[in-house]
Amino acid sequence: MGRGKVVLERIENKINRQVTFSKRRNGLLKKAYELSVLCDAEVALIIFSSRGKLSEFASNISVPTTLEKYWQHRYSSPVDIPVDETQTLYQEVLRLKAKYESLQHSQRHLLGEELESLTVKELYKIEKQLDRALSQARQKKTQLLLERMEELSKKERELEVENKQLKSLVFFFFLHSLGSNSTSVWNNNYFGPSWCFQLELEHCFPSAQGLRDASIEMGNEYNMIPSQANHAQQQSSTHMG
Repeated sequence: MGRGKVVLERIENKINRQVTFSKRRNGLLKKAYELSVLCDAEVALIIFSSRGKLSEFASNISVPTTLEKYWQHRYSSPVDIPVDETQTLYQEVLRLKAKYESLQHSQRHLLGEELESLTVKELYKIEKQLDRALSQARQKKTQLLLERMEELSKKERELEVENKQLKSLVFFFFLHSLGSNSTSVWNNNYFGPSWCFQLELEHCFPSAQGLRDASIEMGNEYNMIPSQANHAQQQSSTHMG
């Protein structure tokens, strides 16, 4: 059987994303170098990380030299393209380039870099942006914590149900282990159903406190085991005498 198709999506874990970026970037730079050497091609590669860090490769003198050659080739004026349209496209490129540089500056400002040249008004604007981002991050964190608490509460309820089921199962197997004696004791009403249940609990929980706790959890009132009942009856007879 062939391997399933791998779905490409953003890596959520920040550390894993950074490690993957470093590996893929180095591999891409290596491939660009091999392409330029093996095929005698002019290659220029520009990579910006998520934090704006630049990585580049140029098989020629420099990346700007190759880019200049690209602009000349891309926006030259062929015979079938009007000069006005070419000029419009060039102006659009300049506009997008200026916008890109502005976004780069804004990103560095939000990271606390290059703040010396900013005015008080610009710093206040950055502060408002950071406050808004912090508020959104806190809201998201609170939402995730509440969802986690709800999951834990649900799990706790499920465990309580399982615990009661297990105790009922222990009681069933205890009666089953008594065999015919269990039926005789029950039918002759020597102790009654509550005594039989208390015998089972005493078998599972030897201590009196454990017996009391188990009785309460199973929804039954705690009754004294037969020896305790006899002792209490003897004390009552003594006082009456």
